[in-house]
Amino acid sequence: MRSTTSGLSRRALLGATGALGAAALGGCGIPAAYVPQERRAAPDRSARDRTLTFSNWTQYIDVDEKTGRRPTLDAFTERTGIRVTYTEDINDNDEFFGKVSPVLAQGGAPGRDLMVISDWMAGRYVSLGWVQALDGTRLPNVHKYLDPQLAHPAFDPRRAHSVPWQSGITGIAYNRKLLGREIRSTADLWAADLKGRVTLFAGMDEALGLLMAAQGADISRFSADDAHRAMDQVQKLVDRGHIRRFTGNDYTSDLASGAAIACQAYSGDAIQLKADNPDIAFVVPEEGGELWSESLMVPNRAAHKQNAELLIDHYYQPEVAAELAAFVQYICPVPAARDVLADSDDADTAALAEEPLIFPTDEIRARLHTMRDVTAEERPDFHRVWGRVAGV
Repeated sequence: MRSTTSGLSRRALLGATGALGAAALGGCGIPAAYVPQERRAAPDRSARDRTLTFSNWTQYIDVDEKTGRRPTLDAFTERTGIRVTYTEDINDNDEFFGKVSPVLAQGGAPGRDLMVISDWMAGRYVSLGWVQALDGTRLPNVHKYLDPQLAHPAFDPRRAHSVPWQSGITGIAYNRKLLGREIRSTADLWAADLKGRVTLFAGMDEALGLLMAAQGADISRFSADDAHRAMDQVQKLVDRGHIRRFTGNDYTSDLASGAAIACQAYSGDAIQLKADNPDIAFVVPEEGGELWSESLMVPNRAAHKQNAELLIDHYYQPEVAAELAAFVQYICPVPAARDVLADSDDADTAALAEEPLIFPTDEIRARLHTMRDVTAEERPDFHRVWGRVAGV
């Protein structure tokens, strides 16, 4: 995911605290509390109060470098008259979950109307009943333009509670020049000449999907046996010194320096890696890569739900989606934005329409799979084993 100014990506930051997820509520002294449907909505002030508060990750929206303004948000305000208080107050999923859980578990107002949550954590909000069902009648652009491959995640099969903000791929990055050959599958990482030169993600939720897919598992409905089989394989690789280390987003520095030749990687990072070093390649393994999203969600007791839904739909206009994609350079959830970029008079912008890590080709799409969420019942056991394997 897009690197923050600290050099850590959002998705990598998940891994630093991922083991806390199962105990996040308990660690705050708050018991897990399911909120029934009838207690989720608050009186909506949207009609008389033309504002909303939007929580997002850092560097995850377009910014005019000269003025510091956010053009797509300004366009929304100009069109609707709704002012947006935009806050970059999400640093990682577990930290943010810990911030809002005491309020949401008790049925309180969270002080925000819209938030962007990574898919594996979004499943937890949905299962706890902490986010509201969206009104589909206010989302015509979403229904028309949402990428069909992102439309039915396991945690929210009908996208009743979530809409993708941006998406990405977990695959493999490697240095073709140093390796001297191509990597086509995850199994290629285990070749003898890569001993001690491979890194994997430290976060279980970030690492496991690609590893299970490599063994033939359907990650959209994997079993506990599938997960343990993948973790057992990694343990054997660790025991014989094949894995250099488990990383956050610092895998990018290992790859750049040559300390690592191949690694698990995110497509959003790969665009910059390739720009800095043309010898770096990113591949979706033949047996499949993991497609993930970070999604817009309206928390319970939001005071401006209708305004938030208007903003969600605003970003699904192809022209707006294209402007956002050109800046953040993740997989755009609006395929129609590709034609908008292709028609740009600016050559660099037009070239983005042909970037497969923003608009994946059909051949790449055929190898992409979305991992189901690890359930609350599975998580303690999985984390115990993965913590031992990865040393986290």
